[in-house]
Amino acid sequence: MTAPQVLFVTGTGTEVGKTVTTAAVASAAVQAGLRVAVLKPGQTGVAPGEPGDAEEVARLVGAPLTLRELARYPEPLAPDTAARRAGLPCLTPARTAEAVAELAQNHDLVLVEGAGGLLVRYDEDGRTLADQALAVRELGLPAELLLVATAGLGTLNTTALTAEALAARGLPLFGVVIGSWPGYPGLADRCNLADLPRSAGAPLLGALPERAAGTGDFATLARTALAPPLHGRWDAERFAAANAPA
Repeated sequence: MTAPQVLFVTGTGTEVGKTVTTAAVASAAVQAGLRVAVLKPGQTGVAPGEPGDAEEVARLVGAPLTLRELARYPEPLAPDTAARRAGLPCLTPARTAEAVAELAQNHDLVLVEGAGGLLVRYDEDGRTLADQALAVRELGLPAELLLVATAGLGTLNTTALTAEALAARGLPLFGVVIGSWPGYPGLADRCNLADLPRSAGAPLLGALPERAAGTGDFATLARTALAPPLHGRWDAERFAAANAPA
């Protein structure tokens, strides 16, 4: 039996398109016939009863998939800060690993969407999404990281820093997805199509158009904006050639 794929979706920062990327990966996988689960370990900035990131993924995918959220904190802060201020328990790597292992028993793909970037703190001991991924790997599951990056100036530095942090922890980087490709890309955006894979040391696996969440046919968008390793048909070389700087 083939081991399920576990992808931790992290970003080079906040508001880079992690949720819409998670939804696109889930959609493409569902269309490929895979059983998909989406786990949001720590949801911040959402009140009880309000839809969070997992529900937004379900809305965009519009097809059956399993959703799970482990902890919710009302203020839009780092999970450990939000937990302290709300008087709620922090989320431990062990709890996330346990949930991933449970979901992996009945799914082909488990997507774990982090909060903020890779090293945002989840508890008072400073443990992060990276520690959660390590805890999953300690259970024998092949967890990898999918990095969502921005397109323009500054992205090469934050991408390289994230890649170095992953390498220092022995965590594999599956690839990079641009979370919001501008309708009118500038010179830096166009050059970064070639430079991002070099900074990451991993392939560029997609470029979601800006405002992708408002697209009418999200299923088609997912297939056309993601590369074959993510069950789409996007071609990085062709996209780079079409957007080559003058």
